[in-house]
Amino acid sequence: MSRPTGRVLTLLELLQSGGTRTVAELADRLGVEGRTVRRYVDQLIDLDVPVESVRGRYGGYRLAPGYRLPPLMLGDDEALAVLLGLVAGRRAGLTTELTASETAAAKIRRVLPRHVARRLDALLEALAFTDRPAEFDTPDAGVLLAVADAVRHRRPVSIRYCDRDGRRSERTLHPYGIVAHAGRWYVTGRDASAGADRTFRLDRIADARTLPGSFETPEGPAPAERVLSGFATAGYRHEVTLRIHGTPEQIRARLPAAVATLEEHEPAADRDPAAERWLRVELRVERLDWLPPVLAALDRPFAVERPGELRDLVAALADRLASCARRT
Repeated sequence: MSRPTGRVLTLLELLQSGGTRTVAELADRLGVEGRTVRRYVDQLIDLDVPVESVRGRYGGYRLAPGYRLPPLMLGDDEALAVLLGLVAGRRAGLTTELTASETAAAKIRRVLPRHVARRLDALLEALAFTDRPAEFDTPDAGVLLAVADAVRHRRPVSIRYCDRDGRRSERTLHPYGIVAHAGRWYVTGRDASAGADRTFRLDRIADARTLPGSFETPEGPAPAERVLSGFATAGYRHEVTLRIHGTPEQIRARLPAAVATLEEHEPAADRDPAAERWLRVELRVERLDWLPPVLAALDRPFAVERPGELRDLVAALADRLASCARRT
Protein backbone atom coordinates (compact mmCIF):
# COMPACT_ATOMS: atom_id res chain seq x y z
CA MET A 1 0.00 0.00 0.00
CA SER A 2 1.47 3.37 -1.01
CA ARG A 3 2.04 5.92 1.72
CA PRO A 4 -0.61 8.42 0.39
CA THR A 5 -3.22 5.66 0.23
CA GLY A 6 -2.30 4.53 3.74
CA ARG A 7 -2.67 8.11 4.99
CA VAL A 8 -6.13 8.39 3.37
CA LEU A 9 -7.24 5.25 5.24
CA THR A 10 -5.73 6.62 8.46
CA LEU A 11 -7.69 9.83 7.91
CA LEU A 12 -10.89 7.77 7.53
CA GLU A 13 -10.12 5.93 10.78
CA LEU A 14 -9.57 9.25 12.61
CA LEU A 15 -12.87 10.65 11.35
CA GLN A 16 -14.73 7.47 12.29
CA SER A 17 -13.64 7.86 15.91
CA GLY A 18 -16.25 10.62 16.20
CA GLY A 19 -16.48 14.39 16.60
CA THR A 20 -15.03 17.19 14.49
CA ARG A 21 -11.30 17.10 13.73
CA THR A 22 -9.52 20.33 12.91
CA VAL A 23 -7.24 20.54 9.90
CA ALA A 24 -4.27 21.27 12.18
CA GLU A 25 -5.00 18.15 14.29
CA LEU A 26 -5.36 15.93 11.25
CA ALA A 27 -2.21 17.33 9.65
CA ASP A 28 -0.27 16.65 12.84
CA ARG A 29 -1.57 13.06 13.14
CA LEU A 30 -0.86 12.31 9.48
CA GLY A 31 2.48 14.12 9.32
CA VAL A 32 1.49 16.28 6.35
CA GLU A 33 0.54 19.87 5.61
CA GLY A 34 -2.99 21.30 5.77
CA ARG A 35 -3.47 21.44 2.00
CA THR A 36 -2.56 17.74 1.80
CA VAL A 37 -5.27 16.96 4.37
CA ARG A 38 -7.79 18.77 2.15
CA ARG A 39 -6.65 16.72 -0.84
CA TYR A 40 -7.10 13.48 1.15
CA VAL A 41 -10.60 14.62 2.15
CA ASP A 42 -11.44 15.20 -1.52
CA GLN A 43 -10.32 11.63 -2.26
CA LEU A 44 -12.66 10.25 0.41
CA ILE A 45 -15.53 12.31 -1.00
CA ASP A 46 -14.78 10.92 -4.48
CA LEU A 47 -15.20 7.44 -2.94
CA ASP A 48 -18.68 8.46 -1.68
CA VAL A 49 -17.54 8.64 1.95
CA PRO A 50 -19.78 11.36 3.47
CA VAL A 51 -17.20 13.82 4.84
CA GLU A 52 -18.55 17.28 5.60
CA SER A 53 -16.73 20.52 6.33
CA VAL A 54 -17.49 22.43 9.54
CA ARG A 55 -16.89 26.19 9.47
CA GLY A 56 -15.96 28.45 12.34
CA ARG A 57 -13.24 28.81 14.96
CA TYR A 58 -13.43 25.14 15.95
CA GLY A 59 -14.26 23.93 12.47
CA GLY A 60 -12.70 21.13 10.53
CA TYR A 61 -14.01 17.85 9.14
CA ARG A 62 -16.40 15.19 10.39
CA LEU A 63 -18.31 12.23 9.01
CA ALA A 64 -21.96 12.77 8.18
CA PRO A 65 -24.57 10.01 7.88
CA GLY A 66 -24.35 8.59 4.38
CA TYR A 67 -26.62 6.58 2.14
CA ARG A 68 -24.40 3.53 2.53
CA LEU A 69 -21.93 2.16 5.08
CA PRO A 70 -18.45 3.46 4.33
CA PRO A 71 -15.38 1.23 4.80
CA LEU A 72 -15.11 0.70 8.55
CA MET A 73 -11.69 1.12 10.13
CA LEU A 74 -11.22 -0.60 13.50
CA GLY A 75 -8.15 -0.75 15.68
CA ASP A 76 -6.99 -4.10 17.09
CA ASP A 77 -8.63 -3.57 20.50
CA GLU A 78 -11.82 -2.25 18.85
CA ALA A 79 -12.10 -5.33 16.63
CA LEU A 80 -11.62 -7.62 19.63
CA ALA A 81 -14.26 -5.68 21.58
CA VAL A 82 -16.78 -6.00 18.74
CA LEU A 83 -16.20 -9.75 18.33
CA LEU A 84 -16.43 -10.43 22.07
CA GLY A 85 -19.64 -8.37 22.16
CA LEU A 86 -21.10 -10.56 19.40
CA VAL A 87 -20.14 -13.72 21.31
CA ALA A 88 -21.66 -12.42 24.54
CA GLY A 89 -24.77 -11.14 22.75
CA ARG A 90 -25.43 -14.52 21.13
CA ARG A 91 -25.14 -16.32 24.47
CA ALA A 92 -27.39 -13.80 26.24
CA GLY A 93 -29.99 -13.78 23.46
CA LEU A 94 -29.52 -10.05 22.86
CA THR A 95 -29.29 -10.30 19.09
CA THR A 96 -31.78 -10.14 16.26
CA GLU A 97 -31.24 -12.72 13.52
CA LEU A 98 -28.58 -15.27 14.42
CA THR A 99 -27.33 -15.39 10.83
CA ALA A 100 -26.63 -11.65 10.83
CA SER A 101 -24.58 -11.97 14.02
CA GLU A 102 -22.55 -14.85 12.60
CA THR A 103 -21.87 -13.19 9.24
CA ALA A 104 -20.83 -9.94 10.95
CA ALA A 105 -18.36 -11.84 13.12
CA ALA A 106 -17.05 -13.75 10.09
CA LYS A 107 -16.45 -10.53 8.13
CA ILE A 108 -14.46 -8.98 10.96
CA ARG A 109 -12.43 -12.14 11.60
CA ARG A 110 -11.62 -12.42 7.88
CA VAL A 111 -9.77 -9.09 7.86
CA LEU A 112 -8.08 -9.34 11.25
CA PRO A 113 -4.29 -9.22 11.20
CA ARG A 114 -2.80 -12.62 12.01
CA HIS A 115 -1.42 -11.61 15.39
CA VAL A 116 -4.82 -10.21 16.45
CA ALA A 117 -6.63 -13.33 15.19
CA ARG A 118 -4.25 -15.49 17.22
CA ARG A 119 -4.96 -13.42 20.33
CA LEU A 120 -8.70 -13.80 19.78
CA ASP A 121 -8.46 -17.57 19.21
CA ALA A 122 -6.37 -17.94 22.36
CA LEU A 123 -8.94 -15.99 24.36
CA LEU A 124 -11.92 -17.96 23.04
CA GLU A 125 -10.13 -21.26 23.71
CA ALA A 126 -9.34 -20.20 27.29
CA LEU A 127 -12.79 -18.74 27.93
CA ALA A 128 -15.32 -20.87 29.84
CA PHE A 129 -18.90 -20.05 30.77
CA THR A 130 -20.68 -21.15 33.92
CA ASP A 131 -23.97 -21.65 32.10
CA ARG A 132 -24.95 -23.36 28.91
CA PRO A 133 -25.93 -21.20 25.94
CA ALA A 134 -29.70 -21.04 25.81
CA GLU A 135 -31.88 -21.25 22.70
CA PHE A 136 -33.65 -17.93 22.25
CA ASP A 137 -36.30 -16.84 19.78
CA THR A 138 -34.79 -13.62 18.46
CA PRO A 139 -36.93 -10.72 17.19
CA ASP A 140 -37.03 -9.58 13.60
CA ALA A 141 -34.64 -6.66 13.09
CA GLY A 142 -37.23 -4.68 11.11
CA VAL A 143 -39.81 -5.08 13.87
CA LEU A 144 -37.31 -4.10 16.56
CA LEU A 145 -36.25 -0.93 14.72
CA ALA A 146 -39.82 0.05 13.84
CA VAL A 147 -40.96 -0.27 17.45
CA ALA A 148 -37.88 1.61 18.70
CA ASP A 149 -38.63 4.47 16.30
CA ALA A 150 -42.24 4.57 17.54
CA VAL A 151 -41.01 4.73 21.16
CA ARG A 152 -38.67 7.59 20.38
CA HIS A 153 -41.25 9.69 18.54
CA ARG A 154 -44.26 8.60 20.67
CA ARG A 155 -46.14 7.28 17.67
CA PRO A 156 -48.77 4.50 17.83
CA VAL A 157 -47.88 1.28 16.07
CA SER A 158 -49.99 -1.53 14.63
CA ILE A 159 -48.64 -4.97 15.47
CA ARG A 160 -49.58 -8.53 14.50
CA TYR A 161 -49.05 -10.65 17.59
CA CYS A 162 -49.08 -14.39 18.35
CA ASP A 163 -49.45 -15.23 22.05
CA ARG A 164 -48.02 -18.30 23.84
CA ASP A 165 -51.15 -20.31 23.05
CA GLY A 166 -50.82 -19.62 19.32
CA ARG A 167 -53.70 -17.12 19.14
CA ARG A 168 -53.09 -14.39 16.57
CA SER A 169 -54.38 -10.85 16.84
CA GLU A 170 -53.80 -7.36 15.47
CA ARG A 171 -53.40 -4.62 18.05
CA THR A 172 -52.71 -0.90 18.23
CA LEU A 173 -49.95 -0.23 20.73
CA HIS A 174 -48.68 2.99 22.31
CA PRO A 175 -45.15 1.78 23.10
CA TYR A 176 -43.44 3.21 26.21
CA GLY A 177 -40.11 1.42 25.90
CA ILE A 178 -38.14 -1.68 24.92
CA VAL A 179 -36.69 -3.88 27.66
CA ALA A 180 -34.14 -6.70 27.46
CA HIS A 181 -34.69 -9.23 30.24
CA ALA A 182 -33.33 -12.76 30.76
CA GLY A 183 -32.30 -13.16 27.13
CA ARG A 184 -35.52 -11.87 25.59
CA TRP A 185 -36.73 -8.56 24.15
CA TYR A 186 -40.00 -7.02 25.36
CA VAL A 187 -42.01 -3.92 24.51
CA THR A 188 -44.29 -2.40 27.10
CA GLY A 189 -47.03 0.12 26.40
CA ARG A 190 -50.73 0.85 26.19
CA ASP A 191 -52.80 -1.69 24.28
CA ALA A 192 -55.46 0.63 22.81
CA SER A 193 -57.86 -2.22 21.97
CA ALA A 194 -57.73 -3.61 25.53
CA GLY A 195 -57.57 -0.18 27.19
CA ALA A 196 -54.79 -1.34 29.53
CA ASP A 197 -51.01 -1.48 29.80
CA ARG A 198 -49.49 -4.65 28.35
CA THR A 199 -46.10 -6.22 27.77
CA PHE A 200 -45.38 -8.13 24.55
CA ARG A 201 -42.47 -10.33 23.54
CA LEU A 202 -40.88 -8.82 20.45
CA ASP A 203 -40.05 -12.21 18.90
CA ARG A 204 -43.80 -12.93 18.80
CA ILE A 205 -44.55 -9.78 16.78
CA ALA A 206 -44.76 -10.65 13.09
CA ASP A 207 -45.20 -7.13 11.75
CA ALA A 208 -45.05 -3.55 13.06
CA ARG A 209 -46.35 -0.49 11.18
CA THR A 210 -46.23 3.07 12.44
CA LEU A 211 -49.62 4.79 12.48
CA PRO A 212 -50.52 8.48 12.18
CA GLY A 213 -50.86 10.53 15.34
CA SER A 214 -48.98 10.66 18.61
CA PHE A 215 -49.47 9.96 22.30
CA GLU A 216 -48.12 11.16 25.64
CA THR A 217 -46.22 8.71 27.83
CA PRO A 218 -47.98 8.63 31.21
CA GLU A 219 -46.28 9.29 34.51
CA GLY A 220 -45.37 6.19 36.44
CA PRO A 221 -42.83 3.39 36.54
CA ALA A 222 -40.07 3.16 33.96
CA PRO A 223 -40.48 0.53 31.21
CA ALA A 224 -38.13 -1.94 32.94
CA GLU A 225 -40.12 -1.65 36.17
CA ARG A 226 -43.36 -2.21 34.27
CA VAL A 227 -42.00 -5.41 32.71
CA LEU A 228 -40.73 -6.80 36.04
CA SER A 229 -44.00 -5.92 37.74
CA GLY A 230 -45.89 -7.70 34.98
CA PHE A 231 -43.91 -10.90 35.58
CA ALA A 232 -44.49 -10.73 39.32
CA THR A 233 -48.27 -10.22 38.99
CA ALA A 234 -48.97 -12.53 36.01
CA GLY A 235 -51.69 -15.12 36.40
CA TYR A 236 -50.31 -18.47 37.59
CA ARG A 237 -51.68 -21.51 39.40
CA HIS A 238 -50.82 -20.47 42.98
CA GLU A 239 -51.12 -17.10 44.72
CA VAL A 240 -48.67 -16.86 47.61
CA THR A 241 -48.64 -14.29 50.41
CA LEU A 242 -45.78 -14.17 52.93
CA ARG A 243 -44.63 -11.91 55.72
CA ILE A 244 -40.84 -11.69 55.97
CA HIS A 245 -38.81 -9.80 58.57
CA GLY A 246 -35.83 -8.09 56.95
CA THR A 247 -34.77 -5.29 54.67
CA PRO A 248 -35.98 -5.01 51.05
CA GLU A 249 -32.40 -5.67 49.91
CA GLN A 250 -32.21 -8.92 51.90
CA ILE A 251 -35.50 -10.13 50.45
CA ARG A 252 -34.69 -9.06 46.89
CA ALA A 253 -31.47 -11.09 47.04
CA ARG A 254 -33.63 -14.26 46.78
CA LEU A 255 -36.96 -12.94 45.51
CA PRO A 256 -36.23 -10.33 42.79
CA ALA A 257 -38.75 -7.89 41.38
CA ALA A 258 -39.54 -10.19 38.45
CA VAL A 259 -40.73 -12.85 40.93
CA ALA A 260 -42.32 -11.05 43.87
CA THR A 261 -43.84 -7.75 44.93
CA LEU A 262 -43.12 -6.12 48.28
CA GLU A 263 -45.68 -4.14 50.24
CA GLU A 264 -44.38 -1.71 52.86
CA HIS A 265 -46.82 -0.30 55.38
CA GLU A 266 -44.72 2.57 56.75
CA PRO A 267 -44.94 6.00 55.06
CA ALA A 268 -41.97 6.67 52.82
CA ALA A 269 -41.01 9.78 54.84
CA ASP A 270 -40.72 7.70 58.03
CA ARG A 271 -39.02 4.70 56.48
CA ASP A 272 -35.39 3.76 57.15
CA PRO A 273 -34.24 1.88 54.01
CA ALA A 274 -31.68 -0.09 56.03
CA ALA A 275 -34.03 -1.07 58.86
CA GLU A 276 -35.36 -4.60 59.23
CA ARG A 277 -39.15 -4.82 59.44
CA TRP A 278 -42.04 -7.12 58.55
CA LEU A 279 -42.83 -6.84 54.85
CA ARG A 280 -45.69 -8.43 52.95
CA VAL A 281 -44.44 -10.40 49.94
CA GLU A 282 -46.76 -11.63 47.20
CA LEU A 283 -45.98 -14.10 44.41
CA ARG A 284 -47.86 -15.91 41.67
CA VAL A 285 -46.26 -19.22 40.76
CA GLU A 286 -47.03 -22.39 38.83
CA ARG A 287 -45.29 -24.66 41.36
CA LEU A 288 -44.66 -24.37 45.09
CA ASP A 289 -41.89 -26.92 45.57
CA TRP A 290 -39.05 -24.49 44.85
CA LEU A 291 -40.16 -21.93 47.44
CA PRO A 292 -39.24 -23.69 50.75
CA PRO A 293 -35.50 -23.91 49.87
CA VAL A 294 -35.54 -20.25 48.81
CA LEU A 295 -37.17 -19.18 52.07
CA ALA A 296 -34.65 -21.26 54.03
CA ALA A 297 -31.79 -19.60 52.11
CA LEU A 298 -33.18 -16.17 53.04
CA ASP A 299 -32.35 -16.98 56.69
CA ARG A 300 -34.94 -14.44 57.86
CA PRO A 301 -38.01 -14.95 60.07
CA PHE A 302 -41.09 -15.46 57.90
CA ALA A 303 -44.73 -16.52 58.07
CA VAL A 304 -46.85 -18.10 55.34
CA GLU A 305 -50.28 -16.46 55.05
CA ARG A 306 -51.37 -18.52 52.06
CA PRO A 307 -51.67 -21.15 50.70
CA GLY A 308 -51.79 -23.83 53.36
CA GLU A 309 -50.08 -26.25 50.97
CA LEU A 310 -46.93 -24.13 51.17
CA ARG A 311 -46.90 -24.42 54.98
CA ASP A 312 -46.92 -28.21 54.61
CA LEU A 313 -44.01 -28.09 52.16
CA VAL A 314 -41.98 -25.82 54.47
CA ALA A 315 -42.66 -28.16 57.45
CA ALA A 316 -41.61 -31.19 55.37
CA LEU A 317 -38.34 -29.50 54.40
CA ALA A 318 -37.69 -28.57 58.04
CA ASP A 319 -38.21 -32.19 59.08
CA ARG A 320 -35.79 -33.43 56.43
CA LEU A 321 -33.14 -30.91 57.48
CA ALA A 322 -33.58 -31.81 61.15
CA SER A 323 -33.27 -35.51 60.30
CA CYS A 324 -30.05 -34.86 58.39
CA ALA A 325 -28.65 -32.79 61.27
CA ARG A 326 -29.22 -35.67 63.76
CA ARG A 327 -27.65 -38.23 61.46
CA THR A 328 -24.18 -39.44 62.60
